[in-house]
Amino acid sequence: MLAALRELIGTGQLGPGQQIVQETLSATLGVSRVPIREALRVLEGEGQVVHFPNRGYFVADLSVEDLKEVYRIRALLEDEALRAAVPLLTDDDLDYIENILEKVEQSTSQKSISGVTEMNRRFHFAIFEACNMPRLIRMIRTLWDATDAYRGVYFASANNLQHMNTEHREMMAALRARDIEKTVELQNLHRENSVSAVSRVIRTS
Repeated sequence: MLAALRELIGTGQLGPGQQIVQETLSATLGVSRVPIREALRVLEGEGQVVHFPNRGYFVADLSVEDLKEVYRIRALLEDEALRAAVPLLTDDDLDYIENILEKVEQSTSQKSISGVTEMNRRFHFAIFEACNMPRLIRMIRTLWDATDAYRGVYFASANNLQHMNTEHREMMAALRARDIEKTVELQNLHRENSVSAVSRVIRTS
């Protein structure tokens, strides 16, 4: 249930500020309201939804300040993960990562936002997880979980998706070259471009 709600928020099917009607979700997803309430409490703890007494749950409004704060923390943690991970990647690891990248691109061509969301996440975490630091990965995953709605805004633009694919390919080349500094630089640029694109949407909405 938690995964289903994440997807609805991450793909924009539940947009910022929109009320989450539990009865409707229960009927649509074919489950009772109990797991829905449990999932909403988790998302509330992450800041993805907010609860108002006598009104119910709403998808949290997007905030440029919140986006920048989360992505700044991500930058610190992801830099550490990449610096530890890149030297440990084997040729088989790189082939696996490139296979995921191809699925990101396939999802883009099929205009499948849910596919892009899933495969993009797999691509990045296949790299991060090579660092073999479980606590660090859990912290990074928590930050990614808390910003699903922002990625939904970014992936809504075809231009952003094409730009993302280009950046991924550049990162893949740096990984193949075992170039730690270039990989970190490209990941930082990738992240910063996302922040800029989403911030523009938030400010004009």
